[in-house]
Amino acid sequence: KDMLEGGAFGDSGAEIVIEETLYGEEASIHAIVSGDSFVCLPPSQDHKRAGEGDTGLNTGGMGAYTPTSRVTAEMQAAIEEAVIKPTIAGFKADGIEFNGTLYAGLMLTDHGVKVLEYNVRFGDPETQVLLPMVSDDLVPVLLASAKGEPLPEKLNFHDGAAIVIVLAAGGYPGSYPKGEIITFPKEIANRAAIVHAGTKRDEAGTITTNGGRVLSVSSQAPSLKEAAELAYSVCDQVNFESKYLRRDIGHRELNRK
Repeated sequence: KDMLEGGAFGDSGAEIVIEETLYGEEASIHAIVSGDSFVCLPPSQDHKRAGEGDTGLNTGGMGAYTPTSRVTAEMQAAIEEAVIKPTIAGFKADGIEFNGTLYAGLMLTDHGVKVLEYNVRFGDPETQVLLPMVSDDLVPVLLASAKGEPLPEKLNFHDGAAIVIVLAAGGYPGSYPKGEIITFPKEIANRAAIVHAGTKRDEAGTITTNGGRVLSVSSQAPSLKEAAELAYSVCDQVNFESKYLRRDIGHRELNRK
């Protein structure tokens, strides 16, 4: 009713498309492509819902982690054969010389892997966990992709896991306040990072909120549990009035038996 009668989404909400519901877990596969060749980054899992336990409205992403054990080495190989390679072949068949990042959003169902969407960019917030896991120098790989030059046969990754938690403004993904003063810890551990998103520096040099997803805190550690503990400890040291975050990022992986 909000969409059709209230115009909540403007013209884009004037029509309904009914689709099959897919049950399972999401997974994000990022491939750096150069012509016919590609290399994949580790499989990651985003958390789209605003509330803990995957409740509430969909957002741009409230956090992510990598790797996800749901995507085994065998499944990764199958995804590359059944999803990534045919897509690149499709580009070629359509006369498109694609060089860049191909990001496939997948649903891992009991009936196989289903493609939800493609983006020709890095994912947000997945990038904040993927980059810390790459042990190689990624810049030459991206430059080769941009130029359409050969890519390495594979990339090398650090052992362990990485996680990112989004600090959002109260009300997101609906209406939210702006201009709240943000305070930061004086220092953080080397394996953690604070990434700015919806922030603004005023003339006095004070950093304030200026978006729905305000900041994200990422960390990399020998295990997902350690990475989560480190990231959440930094989250608790960052403050602004309406700050909210999910405290269950990575819960599926952490609770697997």
